[in-house]
Amino acid sequence: MTALTPAIWGTTYLVTTELLPPGRPLLAAVIRALPAGLLLVAITRRLPKGVWWWRSLVLGALNIGVFFALLFVGAYRLPGGVAATVGAIQPLLVALLAAGLLGERLTLRTTLAAVAGVAGVSLLVLRADARLDALGVAAALGGAAVMAAGVVLSKRWQSPAPLLASTGWQLVAGGLLLLPVALLVEGPPPAALTTANLAGYAYLTLVGAALAYALWFRGLRVLSATKVTFLGLLSPVVATALGWLVLGQDLTAAQALGALVVLAALVVAQLQPSRPRPRPRASSNLAPVVARRPGLVHGGVPDE
Repeated sequence: MTALTPAIWGTTYLVTTELLPPGRPLLAAVIRALPAGLLLVAITRRLPKGVWWWRSLVLGALNIGVFFALLFVGAYRLPGGVAATVGAIQPLLVALLAAGLLGERLTLRTTLAAVAGVAGVSLLVLRADARLDALGVAAALGGAAVMAAGVVLSKRWQSPAPLLASTGWQLVAGGLLLLPVALLVEGPPPAALTTANLAGYAYLTLVGAALAYALWFRGLRVLSATKVTFLGLLSPVVATALGWLVLGQDLTAAQALGALVVLAALVVAQLQPSRPRPRPRASSNLAPVVARRPGLVHGGVPDE
C-alpha cells in the first residue's frame, strides 16, 4: 500500500503537463497541499495538542513546504533528469539518519542498493547533454536532505492522533508555508481556469496529496524509514512509463535497463536481514540429578 504513494507521485508530471496552466508549479504545490490538509482536518475534527503544534509545523515544512520550494528551484535550474538523479540520493541519506536517530542497522546491502538506485535513476532519466548548475544542484540536494530528515523525524515522532488528522496537520502547515512564496514568485492565481485545469488540481488535491500522503505516513508507522524511502524510487519509473505509454515518448534500451536496476535495488532493500541461528544450549546434568533427589520437586521446593 505504501508503494502506491510514489506511484501516484509519478503521475504528477503527466497531470501537470497535460492539465494544469503552464509555469505555475508553486501554485500547483499550494493547491495540492493546503486544501487537502484542510479537508482532512475538517473530516477528523482534530487539532494538534501540546508539542504537536510545533512538531506538525516542522514536519510539514520538511516533508512538504521547504521540500516543494527546493524542488521548484532545482526543477527550474536543472534538466529534469539531473534533478531526479540528485534526488535519488535520498534513500542513502535516510539510511544514514535512521542509523543515528532511530537505531536502524546500516548494512552493506542497504548501502549498495542505494548506490544502485542512483545509478538506475540516472540511466532512466539522465541525458548526455544535461547541463549542471551549482545553485540547482544545491537545491536538489537540499530537497533530498530535508525530505530525508522529514521521513526520519516522522518515524521518530509517532503522533498519538489518528493518521488522517496528523496527515492533515502537516499538509496545512506545508501549504501555509508555501502560500506566501507562491504569491511572491508567481503572483496571484489565474483569473480563469478551464475544466481541465480544475480536474488537474482536484486530482492533485484528493489523490496526489490527501490519499498519497495518508498512505505514505501510514507506511512510516508500520515499516522502517529506510524501507519506505526506497519505495520513492518508483516515482521516476512510473513517470517514464506514463510518458512512453500515454505521451508517446521514446523508451531506449538504457532507460529500460535503468528501470530494471531501480526495481532490483528496491526489492533488495525490502529484504529482511538474515538473523543468526541461536546456539543450542549446553546440556546440564544438574537438573536430572536434582530431579532424582528424594524430597524435592521441580524448582527445588520441598514436597510433602
